Amino acid sequence: MICKKSLIHHNTLRYFYNIKSVLICSLTLLLFSCGPYSFTGASIPTGTKTYQVNRFDNIAPLIEPGLERDFKIALEDLIQNQTNLTLVPSGGDLVYEGEITQYRISPTTATADQTAAQNRLTIAVKVRFFNRKDKEDDLEQTFSFFYDYPGTEQLIGGQKTTAHEEIFERITQDIFNATLAKW
Repeated sequence: MICKKSLIHHNTLRYFYNIKSVLICSLTLLLFSCGPYSFTGASIPTGTKTYQVNRFDNIAPLIEPGLERDFKIALEDLIQNQTNLTLVPSGGDLVYEGEITQYRISPTTATADQTAAQNRLTIAVKVRFFNRKDKEDDLEQTFSFFYDYPGTEQLIGGQKTTAHEEIFERITQDIFNATLAKW
């Protein structure tokens, strides 16, 4: 009786060991068969280790102070959070630069008495991307997005901060997708 229990226990352990081995092998093949890939969708070329984000000049007709600094930080943070690349001040394998070309507030809908029922803030950024490892990936493109808010409110304080954050989140993700995810 003792030998039978021991044999059953031994066979059960062997079964779980075999399943564990198969799972480890499958996971290893899955992770390494696709080449360099991150779970954010980035396809970073082999040997690429660093990136730099140069100053984005604000050349929009309507200047919002500090906007260029805030945009640069938002782009740096997004790339840092979605890749394993290291941010460097110069000599990066990937280089981002450009200009903020538009900062515009315009009415989108009107009320019966011809006042704005809703306003829209639109920000556009022209980006130049250089991949020093593969020149074919270089890109120059304009990205823009908007934020709508009630016409009865001013774009100040928390409302302005929220607008900038939402617009930057969308524009920086679009830049990431175009340069690293190739969407």
